[in-house]
Amino acid sequence: LELRAGRAAEEAAERELAEGAEQLARVGDPGALQRQLAALGEQRDALRSRQDVLRGQQQAAQQAAQRAQGELNDAKYRDIHKRYASQQVAVKTTELALSDLDKYYKALEKALLVFHSSKMADINKVVKELWQKTYRGQDIDYIQIKADTEGAGTRSYNYRVVMYSGSAELEMRGRCSAGQKVLACLIIRLALAETFCLNCGILALDEPTTNLDAENSASLARALKSLMESRAGQENFQLIVITHDEAFATLIGSREVADSLWRVTKDPATQHTLVTPEALRD
Repeated sequence: LELRAGRAAEEAAERELAEGAEQLARVGDPGALQRQLAALGEQRDALRSRQDVLRGQQQAAQQAAQRAQGELNDAKYRDIHKRYASQQVAVKTTELALSDLDKYYKALEKALLVFHSSKMADINKVVKELWQKTYRGQDIDYIQIKADTEGAGTRSYNYRVVMYSGSAELEMRGRCSAGQKVLACLIIRLALAETFCLNCGILALDEPTTNLDAENSASLARALKSLMESRAGQENFQLIVITHDEAFATLIGSREVADSLWRVTKDPATQHTLVTPEALRD
């Protein structure tokens, strides 16, 4: 009986041993299991660390959201959507207005350039005619005003007077006599008045014959007479000439072009100014 019991125990032990071997075969190498366990432990630690970081970020985000919500509840952000929409409309309206102003500015610039070119052509036409009628010298055929722009696309001009002799163009500054300079100034003033002052027809000349010789003084008188004759039909035209040159005053003081001639003197006794009418010559 003891032998039978021993054999039964042996068989049971062999079966347990076989089952253990079978389970061990299913599990695999213990070293590999240890390594796998260590790797899984590292992953677990990394995930826990990542979890802690994310929890910190979550708390920071929640705090920021709470602060933002508190700011949104403030009075200055009340009806912010309506105010934003209103500002959007204002911005778009301003942008459209700026666009329109830019178009207007460019159109105005173009119109001013065209107007300037047109008026300069008119002025130079009158300047040329008056010079050729007035100047008796042979060295200058006519003069013109040149307008040089200071920069591209600007309306800043540098004006200069040039003289022409044949086909040659020369700067008048520093190359003309005092009489030529005075005559050029008078002619340019007359041309400006002719071009711009049609509705304001009063023109005053104070000592226009200063530095002019007798021949050019007489030519200027003839030019002024021509101007007065051409403006005879213009009711508001009035030319006032102040001069000490009696010969010049006599030349322009004819009855056909002048309305009145006055002599201004000083009374030596009272030192008062005396204004007396003079007879116009026929």
